[in-house]
Amino acid sequence: MNLPPLTQRFVLHFGEMGSRWGINRTVGQIYALLYVSARPLNADEVGGALGFSRSNVSMGLKELQSWNLVRLLHQPNDRREYFQAPDDIWTIFRTLAAERRKREIDPTLSMLRDALMEQPGAAEDIHAQERMRHMHSFIEMMTDWLDDVEKLDSDTLASLMKMGAQVQKLLEMKDRVKQVFTGKPTQEPAKRTSIGADGRVGGGDDGQL
Repeated sequence: MNLPPLTQRFVLHFGEMGSRWGINRTVGQIYALLYVSARPLNADEVGGALGFSRSNVSMGLKELQSWNLVRLLHQPNDRREYFQAPDDIWTIFRTLAAERRKREIDPTLSMLRDALMEQPGAAEDIHAQERMRHMHSFIEMMTDWLDDVEKLDSDTLASLMKMGAQVQKLLEMKDRVKQVFTGKPTQEPAKRTSIGADGRVGGGDDGQL
């Protein structure tokens, strides 16, 4: 592998992690190289840098194109095809979310919708269908959230991710305002439980014994 030390470590790590993300080592390394490269690379340059055959590079690039994770470019007076990963990390995040939804979530939603339209007779199937109903509701809620996220520009999405605990405080404030106007008490947060050095169990909102 003909790469500087830091780049090589990054590329090798992505190759090792590839199998955990559902891609093979070759595809992981190709993507990592394109992501850190200062300029678009053609297939020969990718193969030379990583020590891969032309056929392996070609298959890897086609896989990345199918995921919309690389862009195909052309250079003036050059018939070769060049490839580049998106610069914006949030674009990559949105692309991965959309592709995983299309490949993994949408087929499950389709199956669940069909199952919920059936009229089961056996008690076991009635129970199973109810569990499917809960799963369907949860997945639809998450996909609706992803739809909203995909509509946000990168700066807004970054700001939202940085809010962290402020979102929880905002929700708690909303509940307090609702209580003032409705007179109905809101559900108290679950008390945290801790175990002391003597083995006794204690609890409280502050987590102290």
